[in-house]
Amino acid sequence: VLYFVGLGLTDEKDVTMKGYEAIKNSKYVYLEAYTSILMINQSKLEEYYEKEFILADREFVESNSDEMIKQAKDDDVAFCVVGDPFGATTHTDLFIRCTEMGVTVKAIHNASIINAVGVTGLQLYRFGEIISIPFFTENWRPYSFAEKMQFNLARGLHTLCLLDIKVKEPTEESLCFKYKEYMPPRFMSVSTAVDQLLEAAKENGYECYNEETK
Repeated sequence: VLYFVGLGLTDEKDVTMKGYEAIKNSKYVYLEAYTSILMINQSKLEEYYEKEFILADREFVESNSDEMIKQAKDDDVAFCVVGDPFGATTHTDLFIRCTEMGVTVKAIHNASIINAVGVTGLQLYRFGEIISIPFFTENWRPYSFAEKMQFNLARGLHTLCLLDIKVKEPTEESLCFKYKEYMPPRFMSVSTAVDQLLEAAKENGYECYNEETK
């Protein structure tokens, strides 16, 4: 069985009892470490669960996870994800590949930012489409997220903005010339996200938000 285990949002004790039992009983435990970041070190998880956590980066999950799937045919394997395991589309793809290879998959859900945002006092029912804001580069400046923001604002809906993180991401040069070289880790700040939102609005002529918006 391959268990998709949500770890929650904060530390090693946020996991559910079902998740705890799945991790403790699994022969192999993987920690997905690129769609979100837990607020503790990997060593804290290993100490708490008395298990080795194998780091699963984007390259592993999207291209090299067949070995993990094969392990799950004969043994229990836990694939641990910060937040809820299905908060990222890449995990849905992994789920589909497992079922295609005849592997039993069990999901153990947990809190994620998508429901925890309710702590702000904003009603979850009044949120529109979630947007992801990626880091702009010199040659790549997508503005599609601004259109979704415009759509939500025009209808009086809140927008949850997920800010980009870069953990073991390949450089553009390495992708072009097919060698391995990774960018240093980067975590988007709120100020960078706001600057990009304003640029996107200006370039598209959107008027629902500007420098004066609160």
